[in-house]
Amino acid sequence: MPTLLERFLTYVCIDTQSDETSPSAPSTEKQLDLSRLLEQECRELGLKDVSLSPHGIVLATLPSNISEKVPTIAWVAHVDTSPEYSGTNVNPIVHEEYDGEDIVLPGDPSKILKVSENPELSQLVGESIITTDGTTLLGADDKSGIAVIMAAVEYLIEHPEIPHGPVRVCFTVDEEIGRGIENMDFDALGSVCAYTLDSDGRGRIDSETFSADQATIIVRGINTHPSVGKGAMVNAIRILSAFIDRIPQLTLSPETTDDREGFMHPYHISGGVAEASARIILRDFETENLHAQAKLLESIAESLRCEYPKAEIEVQIKEQYRNMRDGLEKEPRALPFAIEATAAAGLEPHQDIIRGGTDGSLMTAAGLPTPNLSSGQHNPHSPLEWTSEIEMESAKMVLVELARRWGQERLS
Repeated sequence: MPTLLERFLTYVCIDTQSDETSPSAPSTEKQLDLSRLLEQECRELGLKDVSLSPHGIVLATLPSNISEKVPTIAWVAHVDTSPEYSGTNVNPIVHEEYDGEDIVLPGDPSKILKVSENPELSQLVGESIITTDGTTLLGADDKSGIAVIMAAVEYLIEHPEIPHGPVRVCFTVDEEIGRGIENMDFDALGSVCAYTLDSDGRGRIDSETFSADQATIIVRGINTHPSVGKGAMVNAIRILSAFIDRIPQLTLSPETTDDREGFMHPYHISGGVAEASARIILRDFETENLHAQAKLLESIAESLRCEYPKAEIEVQIKEQYRNMRDGLEKEPRALPFAIEATAAAGLEPHQDIIRGGTDGSLMTAAGLPTPNLSSGQHNPHSPLEWTSEIEMESAKMVLVELARRWGQERLS
């Protein structure tokens, strides 16, 4: 069987970028390339109940190896990569015996992984660091999670002396565009809780995520030939530019916030004189603050409607996911067992919040408590994305210990 690192390097070379503008499920056909490979690998490992849904979701079961009935848990990772940066022709580079210096990415020497900006690198001297060549993202978000799960399953199969209950393996699609649990059959998943492998570094346990909505701003103007534009033309580009300029910039932006502070982030703009649109993500740990952000956008739109009465300005709000915090209470063992397993794997557990979302946000909201665990990824959605072999190996052992811990929990 391939090593964890070999699995990872195989997975990241498969282009699985999702597309938020696509109505299909999965949003891109190419995600199925990895889903089909994972289905095949699950069968080769001898897992049971292996299935690949028409929508790309892979399910499989590592059967219990103990006679007592114990709860079933699930391990979850997503196959897709971010639409924000190219995932085509990924060229992963393994830097063996890392020397502790800045890493220049050879495909684009202007891209430099700096220790000053990535202090975690200083703790990994002598280890194997995996980066891109600087021309694409790496895809460690979340193919490190996939590799960790597959390696953990293989480890438990090879070590039958480790008692464990049934573990459901689940690989989803379209997580990066907030659609990761669409078409998910929770009855088929059949677990008391799940764990997403989609956080950075090692030893981290995320018990809160942002709540998230997406805003789409659509401005419809009037296009005429510019030679006769006076009094007739209504330029949607200018109006949309004014709209974006009125969104707070010194506050409520990713560039100016951290910790529990929310933000409004315009990330895509398109169109012409007749019609222009922008997509904006709204993020906060408190859902009521998202409602306030939406009201602010509507107030900006109303002010511009007064200034440009011939224009149509529409604000659309779409709910994406919610903070997993409250939903975790449904399964009070999920977090403590993750903390115990992390410590048992020889790591210092640290419970944290994530300024983003995971499939676990949606799964928890749907009634399945799902904390998020480290998988070794860093700088996601970026050509400076990287991971390390030892961090992925550490995450694998956390899952092994998690399976062991749940195997001690008898069903009442």
